[in-house]
Amino acid sequence: MQAGQGIVWGDEMKLGLRGQVRQVWAPRGVAVSQAVQIGWKYLYAAVAIDPMTGQLWWAWQANMKGAEMARIWGTWAREPAIDGWVWDGARGHTGEDMQAVDAPQVVQPPYAPELNPVERFFRELRRAIEGRVYPTLQAKQDALEPILEAWQADPKRVRQLCGWDWIREALEALPANTQVA
Repeated sequence: MQAGQGIVWGDEMKLGLRGQVRQVWAPRGVAVSQAVQIGWKYLYAAVAIDPMTGQLWWAWQANMKGAEMARIWGTWAREPAIDGWVWDGARGHTGEDMQAVDAPQVVQPPYAPELNPVERFFRELRRAIEGRVYPTLQAKQDALEPILEAWQADPKRVRQLCGWDWIREALEALPANTQVA
């Protein structure tokens, strides 16, 4: 990878009917109760973010298997703005199907989500949709789509959230294209 290339960070967020209890503000002494949903249906939101430009790509993914991931990431690899990506070493990311996708990949250390700015983005998504009960997985997906579209339409906001200084400095410090004629 070289300076000036479109290098994105990516990951997937599990979206399911197993709800999460969220912290909420309440007056002192008032007991807070939240409905909790328990279901076993899941869908994944695949997300790629360019922390330099704030550009964001997202797609729905049925599962975490390599073939499903390669379908999405293979399409994104053909985008002129994506020259390579960085992500964790999940089995689906490093499998045979994903290795066939023609784009450089950098695998971050295991158990280090704090190195991936997409995880910070996922916290914002969860803050927006969790703490409520949805009648179906489709209803939860429908609630998340406009939020994803709003973020996608606001690269400045994405860059502010995910364009961490150390990432920007590292990308700017990459060597320039030095092809010998």
